[in-house]
Amino acid sequence: MARDNNRKNFKTKDDAQQLIEKMVKINRVTKVVKGGKNFSFNAIMVVGDGKGKVGWGLGKALEVTDAIAKGIEEAKRNLIDVPIVNGTVPHELIAKYGAGKVLLKPASVGTGVIAGGVVRSVLECAGYHNILSKSMGSSNAHNIVKATIKGLSMMKSESMILKERKISKEKLYN
Repeated sequence: MARDNNRKNFKTKDDAQQLIEKMVKINRVTKVVKGGKNFSFNAIMVVGDGKGKVGWGLGKALEVTDAIAKGIEEAKRNLIDVPIVNGTVPHELIAKYGAGKVLLKPASVGTGVIAGGVVRSVLECAGYHNILSKSMGSSNAHNIVKATIKGLSMMKSESMILKERKISKEKLYN
């Protein structure tokens, strides 16, 4: 733990962003070899700035702290931009990864984040304040995190759609 505390004292370009780091799941895995059992750990980590950037990473190591550190580093490399409209998602969407499905639905102001543990971690790191969600199918944390990130990356705000169509807002509504 002391090594992790010392790392925070160094100034890096990530310090300017003040990233939120959340641990989704730690899993102990065993490899049976000739001499016995080798134990190691997997850690699924989610990182976000709370303003529309979020990423996930999987760290694997012999120690829990090393697995967490590796997961955070991978999550920082996999950051994506997600649209936030009035603290919620722009439209309803169902995303699927493997057997895991996630429903993301916009909510009115004051609703809060209505989501299960895995989806909640991703949404809070991304910066959503009012959203409804439902996890369906598999409850495997790996697939649910990947489905949530996939769904958020597929979201398009009104300004993104207007830019793709190369028209102005006034032209659309006239």
